[in-house]
Amino acid sequence: MSQGVDPTRRALLRGRLRSPAKALPLPWAIPWSDFVAGCSRCGDCLAACPEGIIVQGDGGFPTLNFQHGECTFCGACADACNEPLFLPREQTPWQLVARIGEGCLAFGQVFCQSCQDSCEPRAIRFSPAPRGIPVPTLTVADCTGCGACVAACPAQAIRVIDSKDASHEA
Repeated sequence: MSQGVDPTRRALLRGRLRSPAKALPLPWAIPWSDFVAGCSRCGDCLAACPEGIIVQGDGGFPTLNFQHGECTFCGACADACNEPLFLPREQTPWQLVARIGEGCLAFGQVFCQSCQDSCEPRAIRFSPAPRGIPVPTLTVADCTGCGACVAACPAQAIRVIDSKDASHEA
């Protein structure tokens, strides 16, 4: 058990004065505070993930790293967990969406469409631009938050965030 440990407070002691990146929840996971309180940090979900995107985060709690690949929503992590930490699969797996940052090569007038090529639901599209390089647009309603675009981006300009936090970002 976590015994009330808040893994985000450890950043100060580790010399990270900026806020650490928010841990990304596993698909169908219960709210993060409840997840951390009930997670034994056994690692069964890490071993079960066929994509290898579940990694040990702060405090040893499982989180996602989309630099390793995408989530296929197979549910192996939930199946491997012996704790009641996951919601039924009939529900939406999460509220994650992609965010394309200013570091995108297309915004710098370099032709790149890697994110579009990797986006199976076609949430990222490039529209022709008059006398310029096409730039990406993201249709949030179509984005599953799978993270395929993150690993595909050569500029590491894409992050996956909680859709509730999307309105707070500039």
